[in-house]
Amino acid sequence: MGSERNLSVDFAGILMKNPVTTASGTFGSGAEYDEFVDLNQLGAVTTKGVASVPWEGNPTPRICETYGGMLNAIGLQNPGIDLFVKRDIPFLKQYDTNIIVNVCGKTPEEYIEVVERLAEEDIALLEINISCPNVKAGGIAFGQDPKLVEQITRRIKEKARQPVMMKLSPNVTDITEMARAAEAGGADAVSLINTLTGMKIDINKRTFALANKTGGMSGPAVKPVAVRMVYQTAHAVKIPVLGMGGISNAEDALEFLMAGATMVAVGTANFHNPMATIDVIKGVEAFMKENGVKDIKELIGCVG
Repeated sequence: MGSERNLSVDFAGILMKNPVTTASGTFGSGAEYDEFVDLNQLGAVTTKGVASVPWEGNPTPRICETYGGMLNAIGLQNPGIDLFVKRDIPFLKQYDTNIIVNVCGKTPEEYIEVVERLAEEDIALLEINISCPNVKAGGIAFGQDPKLVEQITRRIKEKARQPVMMKLSPNVTDITEMARAAEAGGADAVSLINTLTGMKIDINKRTFALANKTGGMSGPAVKPVAVRMVYQTAHAVKIPVLGMGGISNAEDALEFLMAGATMVAVGTANFHNPMATIDVIKGVEAFMKENGVKDIKELIGCVG
C-alpha cells in the first residue's frame, strides 16, 4: 500500500526517491553505516568533505558534548580526492542511491581541482562547503562575504559537470544575502545550515574543551535557528533548498519541509541513532498516511 504515497522529489534536476540524505561529516562515505542502514532506502548519501590533497585536520581534543548537541573542530580531516575516487565512490555505486559529494578547499583553485576531478564520475550533485577559511582572503570563510560567495560559485559552475549546491554558513548577519549571492553565481541549489560557531570551557582544567578553542555546534539545540534560516532562504531564492540542523526524527524533518526545504539532511542524530535517516523516512511516510497526503510536494513550503 505504501506505493500510494509519493515521497520522490526533483532536486536541482535530480530525481530523489525521497527527500532524505545524510549531512556531510556525520556519515563518512557510507561504509561506516552500511551494516545498520540499508543505503538503498536513502534519497541520497552526502559524503564527508573531500579536498584536493589529504588533510590531517585539527589537533585533539576536537569533539565535545554540549547541552542539546555537540561541538566539533575536526578541521575537515579527509583522505584527499585520489583515494576518495578509488575507494569511496565505487563503494557507494553498489547502492541504489544518489551520491552527493561534499567539496572543501582553502583557495578557489583547490575547490576547482576537486570539481574537475569529479567531472567524469557518476555522481548526482556537488555540495560546496564554503565555510572553509579562505587562505587568500586572510582566513575569512568564503561563505561570509557575498562577493566571495558569488565569485566562487561562478568559477565552480564554469567547471562542474554536475549540479552545484552551495552549503551556506549560518555565521552571518543575513543568510538570504548569501543565498542570493550563490543564486546570482549560478548555483543550482543551496544547503543550510552548516554549524554555528561555539565554545566550551572545562572549568576543572580551566581551559578550552577543544584544542581549537572554538568549534561547530550541531544537534537539536540549533534546530530553531536552522528552521528560521531555511524558511527565509526558501522565500529569498528560486533554487531548491536542502535543510539541515538538529533533525533527529520525522517531526523535525517535516518542520524543514513545511518551511520550504525540498530535501533534508540528518547529521548529528546519526551518532546516537545510526538508524535515524530510516526512522525519518518511515516517519514522514506515516505522517502522510495519517493525514491523507498523497504527494510530499503538498507539504513542501506549505506554511506561508
